[in-house]
Amino acid sequence: MWYGVPTIVARFLGYLMNMALPFLFEKPSVTADITQVYAMIPFLNVLFTYGMETAYFRFSQDKDKHHLYNTLSVSLFISSLAFTALLFFSRGTIAAAAGLEAHPEYITWMCGILLFDTLATLPFAKLRQENRPRRYAFVRISGILINLLIVLFFVGVLPAYISNHPDSPLRLFQRFDIGIGWYLVGNLLGSIATFAMLAPEWKELNWEFDSKLFREVMHYSYPLVIVGFGGMVNDVLSRLIYQHVVDLPAEQAKHELGIFANVYRLAVMMSILIQAFRMAAEPYFFNQSKQEGAQKSYARVMKFFVLACCFMFLFIGLYLDVLEWIITVKSDAWAEGMYIVPILAMGNIFLGIYYNLSIWYKLTGRNMYGAYITIAGAVLTIVLNILLIPRLHYLGAALATFACYLLMMVISYVMGQKYYPVPYARKKLISYLVLVSLVYAFHRLVLYFYSPLWFSVLTGTLLLAGFAMFVAKVEKKELSKIPLLSKFV
Repeated sequence: MWYGVPTIVARFLGYLMNMALPFLFEKPSVTADITQVYAMIPFLNVLFTYGMETAYFRFSQDKDKHHLYNTLSVSLFISSLAFTALLFFSRGTIAAAAGLEAHPEYITWMCGILLFDTLATLPFAKLRQENRPRRYAFVRISGILINLLIVLFFVGVLPAYISNHPDSPLRLFQRFDIGIGWYLVGNLLGSIATFAMLAPEWKELNWEFDSKLFREVMHYSYPLVIVGFGGMVNDVLSRLIYQHVVDLPAEQAKHELGIFANVYRLAVMMSILIQAFRMAAEPYFFNQSKQEGAQKSYARVMKFFVLACCFMFLFIGLYLDVLEWIITVKSDAWAEGMYIVPILAMGNIFLGIYYNLSIWYKLTGRNMYGAYITIAGAVLTIVLNILLIPRLHYLGAALATFACYLLMMVISYVMGQKYYPVPYARKKLISYLVLVSLVYAFHRLVLYFYSPLWFSVLTGTLLLAGFAMFVAKVEKKELSKIPLLSKFV
């Protein structure tokens, strides 16, 4: 809970900031350039960190933790400076390739974000490994809050204030007329503040480097880099290439990219849950691996994880009309493409299950198999995006995401049962996923005949409560073991 809740809060604050876009900008096309930048950052983040976080958790089990932390930190520090310098001096070429010629400064700010986020990676991992969740939560949430406040002030509050108070000294800020660019500036300042708050962890660092240990770590982590790149292809490629493959005029392509990025953010509510789970689960899985009955523990974790995802899926799907009503306050254009949100949400469930399943190759040292699985998903993503986006536009992009994560989940399960069998309740989990899909479909069918917002909320709430009662009955024995839930069950 200590790791999950702050992660959810931090991601949700960032999520709110992104969801503020429909309230701040009338035209979705305005957000296309910033979408391009935030599609590049995850790719580059994989390169900058090159699997050091997972490697730190893995090798801290049987190596001297302080010596390991020193070696990996020195490596990450030097490589981050080198990669940042390379990006900075190539910013003109990158801006031209991404269609950002009008805003090359976006690439400069992106370089700073990548540098400081990378330098914070191992200090955060150290806090998690040492079970210091309160400090972890404070630093993580503080950085996001700084980012959020800067963006909301300069994009949401200041323009209206200066309009009503033209003689205010704050009008000097109008010289920095960077519009949506404040999202990147706020992110950069938040990243710098986060790095500064982690200074005590950096002060503990001794500047030593063990080349033998580093080679051993890199042998373990380089497949994770391939996995990371493949994962980013699967996650953000559709937004990165959308304007370049859809057969539309430039302005219309930007409009559709803005719409697609917005509906993708709605589905990201699912990924907030997945990210929170990963933050707590990865150290737990490694620590539990040497305990008797570890596989049974993993199976139970999977079941509760899938149940949590099912409830999140229903929350998104059954209250989709409420979300649409909220984001169309400024312009109805933002509601386009809402029908693909459940497809993306279910695809993200498959991704979360895949992350859960992936423990088999991390524990058995077969990380290359993870790379192969991710590459297979990436190839499918590339092919489907190129084939489907020109024909189906953002529906094609959503179907590509869905198919990719489904494929990765199935392959990982089959291979995992061969090399590291875990007694997952396969039939029950599939049944839950099918059931929530049918509940959502039934809700949309009912709304086809009668669709006022109040009726949508009422029927959605009844269906959600019905599913909760069904789960409570089926999982009564399991849920009764949980102190907070036992009395309700």
